[in-house]
Amino acid sequence: QVQLVESGGGLVQAGGSLRLSCVASGRTISRYTMAWLRQAPGKEREFVAAINWSGDNTLYPDSVKGRFTISRDNAKNTVYLQMNSLKPEDTAVYYCNADYTRLEMYRGSGGYWGQGTQVTVSS
Repeated sequence: QVQLVESGGGLVQAGGSLRLSCVASGRTISRYTMAWLRQAPGKEREFVAAINWSGDNTLYPDSVKGRFTISRDNAKNTVYLQMNSLKPEDTAVYYCNADYTRLEMYRGSGGYWGQGTQVTVSS
């Protein structure tokens, strides 16, 4: 079992930055693909970023590419999401996901999930 706890969310003005953290416990995540997804009210969960086990390969959708950066520190069992140039449409609950699969096979539907952290971007 892997327990994931997200933190770092909050209220920020458009154009601002936030850094989310996801701390894992119960098992090392060094061999897991780690990802961030988000869900806005009334919308489906949306993929935001993923990183492979070694941290040298990442994936982003066009909506956040160039603004968000995912990184990991396996020694600390922690994954981060640096979010810059935030927009009101980035407002959502952000979830951390750990999936024991290759990055190329990641689908965002399995593995372990955190409870989420709220990010609100005001215009």
